[in-house]
Amino acid sequence: MKQFIKSLVPPILFNIVKKLQNLKYGWKGNYSSWKEAQDTSTGYDSDEILQTVKNSLLKVKNGEAVYERDSVIFNEIQYSWPLLTGLMFAAAKSAGSLKVLDFGGSLGSTYYQNKKFLDRLDDVSWSIVEQKHFVETGKKDFENDGLKFYYDVHECIDKEKPNVLLLSSVLQYIENPYELLDSILENNFEYILIDRTPFCKFHERIKLQVVSDNIFKTSVVCRFFDEVRFVDYFKKNNYSVIVDFSGTDGESSEYIFKGMIMEKSNA
Repeated sequence: MKQFIKSLVPPILFNIVKKLQNLKYGWKGNYSSWKEAQDTSTGYDSDEILQTVKNSLLKVKNGEAVYERDSVIFNEIQYSWPLLTGLMFAAAKSAGSLKVLDFGGSLGSTYYQNKKFLDRLDDVSWSIVEQKHFVETGKKDFENDGLKFYYDVHECIDKEKPNVLLLSSVLQYIENPYELLDSILENNFEYILIDRTPFCKFHERIKLQVVSDNIFKTSVVCRFFDEVRFVDYFKKNNYSVIVDFSGTDGESSEYIFKGMIMEKSNA
């Protein structure tokens, strides 16, 4: 029936609808403070979002789907090849051992995305630190010998001794990201992998990300970083950027999504 209706509607009308949808969703506004944006947002901690992500990732885990990102199912894995390179680089430098702390890693999206390659390594531990309700679901439905879930960074470090910190599409949703990083970087990770992180081409901005109803209906505060300040922060903590790369979330005249592979210096 949908195909029949579609055949009766001129293509130009579909293009108009698509453009209107693009205007409705995405990154909106330039707010003067995090609180101002937060007062208009709905947040990311609802049970509906958790259940949507869980149902999608269970299909991946059970072999019913190939790949999931932000709860959306894809017909093929959309690799971030630079990120995977960073993971393999860290493993190669550590004699085939890879111990990752995936901060804000949902229920294992990046783990399952790269599992085909991770399974070829001799020693892998992938630990996710997330919100309480995500951790509870992760422990119940997704945890295995290689994938673990923890409520806080210190518990994870005590048990797993990770040498790689993964920050993928997470720092921009933290109200005080540099304060959070201050506490995390005390643990002297050998490698830091950044991915899917937005940078403004002019100066730092705070926006509202309005998510399409087709995914899950919500809006969240999102920070677009000043790249110079961002990189300088890590340099001051003795991390050097080996390479940076464009992210999979695209760019515009105002912003660009990027990733970085960083290594702890001996200084």
